[in-house]
Amino acid sequence: MIKVLFFAQTREQIGEEGINVDADNLTADALRDQLCQQGEQWAQALQSGKLLVAVNQDMVPMETLVKSGDEVAFFPPVTGG
Repeated sequence: MIKVLFFAQTREQIGEEGINVDADNLTADALRDQLCQQGEQWAQALQSGKLLVAVNQDMVPMETLVKSGDEVAFFPPVTGG
């Protein structure tokens, strides 16, 4: 089981703080693709190239392998001034 968290605009679009996904040994990007299959609002919120990802609270590239027991967080890039 992978714990998936959503933050900021991504959370608002999906309407969920987080979910548990029964998956193992796939990349963060493959997990994102799998989540996009849950509907149009999920696909919009989790568009490829528009998110950052953290695995176990460490920023990682989307190609990072995730496994059962990991915590994966998706969130939009933050800008500031």
